Amino acid sequence: MAEAAPAVRPASTMLLLRDGRDGMEVFMVVRHHQIDFASGALVFPGGSLDPDDHVVALKPDLFHSPDNLDALALAFRIGALRETFEECGILLARPKGSTALASAKDAKRVEDKHRAALCESKIAFSQILDAEGLVLALDLLVPFAHWITPVAMSKRFDTLFFMARAPEDQLGAHDGHESVDSVWVTPQQALTDTRTGRFKLVFATERNLIKLGENRTVDTALDAARKNKPITVTPEIIPGEGKKRQLRIPLEAGYGGEVFDLT
Repeated sequence: MAEAAPAVRPASTMLLLRDGRDGMEVFMVVRHHQIDFASGALVFPGGSLDPDDHVVALKPDLFHSPDNLDALALAFRIGALRETFEECGILLARPKGSTALASAKDAKRVEDKHRAALCESKIAFSQILDAEGLVLALDLLVPFAHWITPVAMSKRFDTLFFMARAPEDQLGAHDGHESVDSVWVTPQQALTDTRTGRFKLVFATERNLIKLGENRTVDTALDAARKNKPITVTPEIIPGEGKKRQLRIPLEAGYGGEVFDLT
């Protein structure tokens, strides 16, 4: 009897974007080598949903979302902003009653007061939002991609990728625990630095960097994502020539091909 595939964990990933001197840049972190998934890899900030993400989803006074989303869809977006705060220190939220995002000064105050405790699970994100009178800016998120880990993998994630323009006055920094380095980088430079050995990339990150790199500015990237609904990608591991293995993904997903070598 074949073994059942491992349970799939819902997860969210964030592509924070800004316009730089050499083109559009994205914020990325280097995973700690002891992390059990994508250890040592250059990745977009993100992670599994937390039970508290679902708690926030049931409290509409804690978020602003103009779309008619169900509770799970809201939780994915809330998880993306929580992970952004945990891993980057960037806060995409507005003070209650305000149309402007929290200032860099206020975001830093909230970070200094709560970020470490949140990362150590000593406080819930919902408690921070309540205590600081904050409303999550879910309206700023644009869906970009949807990937599900291959069935054959020992750990599987159902991951929604979102993109958003980073607040101009919040620079971001890695947490020093799950991630040990961070960088604002153009997609093209991240790919180049991987080829030279500076970074390593997992397949999904590499393909999403290539797709993201088709845009030169944040505006064009956001516009393209709004016009193209993500197609779910569950890579299938297939035999290649000799002992090589390959990954097959839907051609219509827009990643420049259907079959790729598994390195």
